Amino acid sequence: MTGTRLLAVVLGLLTVAYLVWKVTESGEQALQFAFNGLSVGAVYAVMALGFTLVYSTVWFFDLYYGAAAALGAYGVFYLRTQQAGFSQYGIDALYLNILLAVVAAGVAIWAVRVALLPRMNVPPDSTLRRAVPLAVGVAVGAYIWVVLSFPKLLYLTVSPALGLAAAALAFWLAYLAVRRIPPGPRRVARIALGLAVAILGAVVGFWFAGSPHLNLYISWLVSCLLAGAVGLAMYRGLYAFMRERSRSPLIMLVASLGILLAISAAITIVFQAAPRPLPAAFGSDPWTIGGANIKGFNLFTIAVSVAAFGGLLFLLKSTAFGKSVRAIGDDEEVSRVVGIDTRTVIAVVFFIGAALAALAGLLSGHDTAIQPKMGLLLLLKGWIASVVGGLGNLYGAMLGGFALGMVEQFGIWDLSGEWKDAISFVLLILFLSFWPRGILPRN
Repeated sequence: MTGTRLLAVVLGLLTVAYLVWKVTESGEQALQFAFNGLSVGAVYAVMALGFTLVYSTVWFFDLYYGAAAALGAYGVFYLRTQQAGFSQYGIDALYLNILLAVVAAGVAIWAVRVALLPRMNVPPDSTLRRAVPLAVGVAVGAYIWVVLSFPKLLYLTVSPALGLAAAALAFWLAYLAVRRIPPGPRRVARIALGLAVAILGAVVGFWFAGSPHLNLYISWLVSCLLAGAVGLAMYRGLYAFMRERSRSPLIMLVASLGILLAISAAITIVFQAAPRPLPAAFGSDPWTIGGANIKGFNLFTIAVSVAAFGGLLFLLKSTAFGKSVRAIGDDEEVSRVVGIDTRTVIAVVFFIGAALAALAGLLSGHDTAIQPKMGLLLLLKGWIASVVGGLGNLYGAMLGGFALGMVEQFGIWDLSGEWKDAISFVLLILFLSFWPRGILPRN
């Protein structure tokens, strides 16, 4: 047995002995720490999933990822507190709304140029090449400005988009099934599919339009999408340019560090440095199970992390987009040679990664007060979870996130909570020193 394996066995036995000792000392308290570890670990797992997705595709540490987590939390705070007026915080909503609307418009223009027009075989010198993206960008920018400017009416302003999204998702899933039908009845099936999808979209849209109590949860969606749009804009506006010219991971790291610091400073200027509370979500009242307290929202956070893992796994394993992502992660140059639009695929990966980071940020923010520097800490925890589980491995990201949460919580049993971060970094040093590939190394 090698020295590294012997160390792993010894640490494993000591961990088991420590847990047995603590369970026998106080079973209720051990259950409480286990609940806390799972709920905190779920947030770390979501952070690690997005971080792993981006890192395993472009192979550099995107530090904007931490800023995206803060944007997700502060996006919810912005939309919810704006309903009561921002005079108490001194925030000028007009310019912030315009800035976010411009970012959304730019992303929409890029999406139309890249995804829509090439499929329509529009000639390069056609007027449509310029007019259609511009018109769509202006429409999307105006729509986002309306959504952000009237947060009390989120359930009304976002309901048409939610209806269209539900219809599009249903159409895509049904289309996959219809393709297997013989050519004869396929036309009838497509007509029926179109009617069913239209009805579904209308029902979903009208349901949200009549549900003002869902404003908080709609603000989650809006915040995640805006953080994702900013991430995509960062890649297309800066990272893609730098990757083509520098081809140096160090330069990319420094650039993303500058973005993280700039966005953190901007959040501090706009929202001030004092910690801010997010509105109470559902499941805020604790339940007592086996003498330990756990909130329904914590269980929801765990379920969200599992759902995010399942969704990413399906996307990467069962779709053409996922195959392209895996091919780029293996060899970007070869992927470009065989016809994969690598820049578009990577941009979408940055969008998904930033949206996941925003989701982790707002889930964390509902448990603890938010502050401008929260993104940096969540970024580090997501990175530690990825290292522990295995860099570039989605299974490892999930395992590392929950493992880190459990180690943190049980590690502070006999210590104060201030030691939690120190315990995380000791774990990081151990893995970097002895098991740098993590528990589940990427093949």
